[in-house]
Amino acid sequence: MSDKSAQPVDQITDQPAPTEAELGEAGAALVPATVSGMPPTAQVFFAVVESTGVLVRGFGAVATLRLGVGTYQVTFSHDMTRSAFVATTGFTGSVGAPPDGRVTVVGRAGVPNAAFVQTRDGAGNLADRAFHMVAAS
Repeated sequence: MSDKSAQPVDQITDQPAPTEAELGEAGAALVPATVSGMPPTAQVFFAVVESTGVLVRGFGAVATLRLGVGTYQVTFSHDMTRSAFVATTGFTGSVGAPPDGRVTVVGRAGVPNAAFVQTRDGAGNLADRAFHMVAAS
């Protein structure tokens, strides 16, 4: 079996070539990237939150609140209504392996600049867990 990831881009044949219409549509929606690769309008925010709901550090994160067992609100300085969220359990420091668990994150109903986060233990029960989250807008 060959490793296609090692092939030059012009030799990968798994994708069909784009049509002129597809190229035109994509080109019309394109926001040029900066030298760092992100379009100038892109915004990436993050928060690292203790299991108690305390904001440890972040960028664009202005407040956190523990709403109940395993349930949190993370408030940002910008509108989050059209953002994409990613979160994971993790210690608030830089080393160690956190206890088993999972995180779900969505926009906060009624609060356009906040995310709603729930953390669960390995059995799926709501449980207070520290977490890291990123919001791309």
